[in-house]
Amino acid sequence: MLDSAEIIALCRAQHGDPYAVLGMHTDADGKLWVRSLQPGARSVAVLEAKTGRQLAVLEHRQIEGVEGFFEGFIPRRRNSFPYRLRIEWESGVQETDDPYRFWTVLGEMDVWLLAEGSHLRPFERLGAHLCEIDGVAGTAFAVWAPDAERVSVVGDFNTWDGRRHPMRLRRECGVWEIFLPGVGAGACYKFEIRTRGGHLLPLKADPYGFQAEMRPSTASIVCPLPAPVEPSTIPAGDQLDAPMSIYEVHLSSWRRPEGGGYPDWQHLAETLVPYVVELGFTHLELLPITEHPFDGSWGYQPLGLYAPTARYGPPAGFRDFVRACHAVGLRVIVDWVPAHFPTDEHGLARFDGNALYEHADPREGMHQDWGTYIYNYGRREVSNYLIGNALFWIERYGVDGLRVDAVASMLYRDYSRSEGQWIPNVFGGRENLEAVAFVRRVNEVLGQEHPGASTHAEESTAWPMVSRPPEMGGLGFHYKWNMGWMHDVLDYMTKDPVHRKYHHNQLSFGMMYAFTENFVLPLSHDEVVHGKGSLLSKMAGDYWQKFANLRALYAYMWAHPGKKLLFMGGEIGQWSEWNHDVSLDWSLLEFPLHAGVQHLIRDLNELYRNNPALHQVDFEPAGFEWVAADDAETSVFAFVRWSRDRSRAILYVGNFTPVVREGYRIGVPMPGIFRERLNTDSHHYGGSNVGNGAEPLAAEQVSAHGREWSLNLTLPPLAALYFEWSA
Repeated sequence: MLDSAEIIALCRAQHGDPYAVLGMHTDADGKLWVRSLQPGARSVAVLEAKTGRQLAVLEHRQIEGVEGFFEGFIPRRRNSFPYRLRIEWESGVQETDDPYRFWTVLGEMDVWLLAEGSHLRPFERLGAHLCEIDGVAGTAFAVWAPDAERVSVVGDFNTWDGRRHPMRLRRECGVWEIFLPGVGAGACYKFEIRTRGGHLLPLKADPYGFQAEMRPSTASIVCPLPAPVEPSTIPAGDQLDAPMSIYEVHLSSWRRPEGGGYPDWQHLAETLVPYVVELGFTHLELLPITEHPFDGSWGYQPLGLYAPTARYGPPAGFRDFVRACHAVGLRVIVDWVPAHFPTDEHGLARFDGNALYEHADPREGMHQDWGTYIYNYGRREVSNYLIGNALFWIERYGVDGLRVDAVASMLYRDYSRSEGQWIPNVFGGRENLEAVAFVRRVNEVLGQEHPGASTHAEESTAWPMVSRPPEMGGLGFHYKWNMGWMHDVLDYMTKDPVHRKYHHNQLSFGMMYAFTENFVLPLSHDEVVHGKGSLLSKMAGDYWQKFANLRALYAYMWAHPGKKLLFMGGEIGQWSEWNHDVSLDWSLLEFPLHAGVQHLIRDLNELYRNNPALHQVDFEPAGFEWVAADDAETSVFAFVRWSRDRSRAILYVGNFTPVVREGYRIGVPMPGIFRERLNTDSHHYGGSNVGNGAEPLAAEQVSAHGREWSLNLTLPPLAALYFEWSA
């Protein structure tokens, strides 16, 4: 029989190795004993699993101060065998398999790889997994908590009682595991963790949970691991010479249901997807869709990296949404946040009582701007957790790319810190070498496992070679957001046109570094919040001029080398800055100027997609040629975009003053015919309809801008023209 000290430890959920005593065991005399902890039970009997025959009634050991421990030996049996328990409760009788008769959940190779931090797909073993062991259906739970004294699974299946299902520790890798028979999909659960100091932590959600409760509830939900996406459903990978026009969306506030709440995935597939396709975008980028407790973080403070947020319905709905995008040729990018996580007590913070996922020292482990924890990228298990997560979204949900948030905050140890508030690296520098290694490794793994997937860095500094391969010394991203271009261009557009000649280089300077990275030109959500106003409200001038300036800005952006990104609302000329609590102001489309902006975006995307000169050579000087870069006095810019074989070309001419310029001679690098394909001053877009008509223009052998050939043009006010060239 078990001694009293161990029984007391079990009943108080303080036993360090419950598997050593609970379940079926043979003693030194060869007797076969069964022990079970069932607080609140009246009696416990052992049944033969195959026949259901009762073999023994266990004794309820009565010890002062504790209750619920049952044990007894099985007569005439010397070897272990499958058995079940019949438990009599006050409310009735239950028959169940004993979790402690099942052996390990993790295989030896899994244990080895998890300990090494090299398990590419840790989500296949950690977390909650529906499975069948020895013909018994249930759920296998596994959680990394190496410094815990005891970990239990608690949930609606065991009255959230940490005494009932303490787990086994695999000391080689610090993972606790248990198989719970009868626990199926939909069960809510958390982990109850007791620290080595004997302190009971707040219940923790599963770091690998595949589904979570709707906030403010915080439990994880047992959910099937999504099957790998069939290769045929994943579109071909993004090529650098392919068109990429991205519509960035915050799903909650794009178009809220009339009755309030959140749209579900099916509704979004039926409304958002056709809208984005109809406007001609090639990619849909979603602000983070992982589970997060605070709506106001827009998903950028996630606590459930493996769970699509419950706001839009169950996880399978997101998988169907991605399929719906792919079915109409739309690729999906999701914002991914490996830079930090919030301090909510049910999350990763001090997960097993110590700094586990984060750094212990706040000079390394706390974001001062955001009040969040920073991942400890140098800890192999943490890096493995994040790398596995990147693979998870691509393999299990079929997303086509990851936009990595706040990369600059990861790369620098002194990010947003004063002197003395940060710890230098081993060489005394400010670079976060562990984060650099992590970022490179993520991109290497994705490149090896899924070369068709793309990664996009939101990196706001001059860190070199962000979008170059790691073997060249780069970080390995496919694309980098061009934050400098965005700031310069928006600042220029806020200037009164009479002053723009003094700031001419703000539009032209971007070409000085345009080919140092594979740039995406972003007009993102960050530019229309926190008092910055909407894009339209930033524009200089009166009511009409604001719209004209916005149209001119978009035409400049779509002609400029680099892939395109526009946040929702920009395409309808939203007046108010973005508010995550309300829908976009769709009623604006009743007004011609707003509808004209939307019409322009549609036409820009069509021209951009269908003319290789506008997208084929985005990242090499061969695809771009200045025609007029220094005409500051008139605030006119002109350049040519070339296709790779130079058989196609688009001449862009922009006039950033409200003055109509007739007889303006633009030099061109070649003779031939030029047809006006787009004019942002067209009445179709709400303009004054000044332009050059539908008739093609032949280049004249008259020199201008240092060119032998030129065109004699009428430049509309605050507008841009696209001319398509043919030899």
